[in-house]
Amino acid sequence: MVLSRRPRAHPRAPARAAACTAAAVLLALPAAAGWSSPAVAAGAPGPPPTAVLVLPAAPGPADPEAAKAQIEKNWTAFFDPKTPTDEKAELLEHGDLLKVLLDGFSAGAEAAKTSVKVTDVTFTSPTGAEVTYDLKVGDETVLPGSKGSVVFEDGVWKVSLKTLCALVELSGAEAPPLLC
Repeated sequence: MVLSRRPRAHPRAPARAAACTAAAVLLALPAAAGWSSPAVAAGAPGPPPTAVLVLPAAPGPADPEAAKAQIEKNWTAFFDPKTPTDEKAELLEHGDLLKVLLDGFSAGAEAAKTSVKVTDVTFTSPTGAEVTYDLKVGDETVLPGSKGSVVFEDGVWKVSLKTLCALVELSGAEAPPLLC
């Protein structure tokens, strides 16, 4: 049997070769992509280019003015004692499930004199907004600068369930346990 004495390759040789190839590719990328820098132009190795991903801020709806007008209209109608319960249910998040609660919420002498004035709408996403409003009973503003929220559900800007729960809590009434 003949034994040959071939030098063995270093165990890390394939990894070193791969690293050298990757480095050569990275150094060639800026020039291949049409990028230039003084270091690359002079032939000196420089750091690879850095990519920065810029994400836009969470935008509001496509037509913020139309959305704001609908929010003000729906918010006012929801708190109007003359608005029928079925209509109010259409203006409340998950309102179809809460008609009994809405009937109870609308009962009473104070509820018959309730109104709101929306003073500000700030969009938090394409399907959500914060609403600042004054809640009145008769001629008296009982909750000035109140905060609530609306959600865009089934193509309609609706008073959020969170807002209704906060108002039920303020009234001293107990909301059904599964609701809030």
